[in-house]
Amino acid sequence: RVLPAKPSDRFGLQVFVKREAAKMSAPYSNADLDKIISDMFELKKGGSASKEILPEAEVCRLCDMAKEILQREDNVKAVKTPVIVVGDVHGQFFDLLELFEIGGRPPLHNYLFLGDYVDRGYYSLDCVLLLVAIKVRFPDRMTLTRGNHECRQITQVYGFYDECLRVHGTANVWKHFTDLFDYLPLAAIVDDAVFCPHGGLSPSLDRIEHVQKLDRFVEIPHEGPICDLMWSDPDDRYGWGISPRGAGYTFGQDITETFNHENSLQFIVRAHQLIMEGFQWQHANGVLTLFSAPNYCYRCGNQAAIMQLDEMMNKSIIQFDPAPRHQHGQEGKPKLKQLPDYFL
Repeated sequence: RVLPAKPSDRFGLQVFVKREAAKMSAPYSNADLDKIISDMFELKKGGSASKEILPEAEVCRLCDMAKEILQREDNVKAVKTPVIVVGDVHGQFFDLLELFEIGGRPPLHNYLFLGDYVDRGYYSLDCVLLLVAIKVRFPDRMTLTRGNHECRQITQVYGFYDECLRVHGTANVWKHFTDLFDYLPLAAIVDDAVFCPHGGLSPSLDRIEHVQKLDRFVEIPHEGPICDLMWSDPDDRYGWGISPRGAGYTFGQDITETFNHENSLQFIVRAHQLIMEGFQWQHANGVLTLFSAPNYCYRCGNQAAIMQLDEMMNKSIIQFDPAPRHQHGQEGKPKLKQLPDYFL
């Protein structure tokens, strides 16, 4: 027969539960964050395909800390040089580690990531956990902006949702991150001279101050200026055009030149498109596309690239290849369902 707990025992249990709950809800210390970041940099094989990096409650705590930082940032985040600008990484965690080996690890170097941290690759959770942890630990050294894949609808189709479900057994971690994605800035501007959206321009936005006035704390709409910033692409044809992606627009050299002139910009840097060499200048060097996921989807055979900007705005583009295969933890690679293709 189980005897009822004494009042003193029940009181002790309540104190213990409250203490543990307070511990889990308290912000991470710098030492905690340093350990998370260090452990992930040392993660050379296996990845989130075979185990969770952080338990769900700690992911929630990390996302809450990130929200507090991001909600204070402008829609167009001001970034100072020197800085390294990075395009799509798409869940290719070991290539992200390779990128940091090439560019240098934070906080010794400043980074600006232009979105699309998740989907397509095998290790979206690892990528977004590492980047968010660095953002929380070094908020002035790491800038994260939003890409078209940082939303609920796309991540349910292209892998991130399924990965969260497979690793954690529930969709709660996916919900924590997609709620966090609503807080990401829509773009960045480097030294008031280089505009950095994920996708491109919008016919609704003539000036950068118009972007600043948008309500960004929402799911990415199917149309409108926020959608355009995430989905649009530069094109060889002049003017605005219908995008083959089914969202956003195409924009020609005349649109780029007008926008750059009206906003006193040197050029635009964006991501969003697979480029076989990792980078491409268009519109008489008015637009630079960066793509930072080498051998995209583990089959495209492309190089990746990042851009370094120094204090004098001198540009240096660094191309790189995939991380060595022995680092990819192939034995831990998950069996994934075939993902649908859309315009790369």
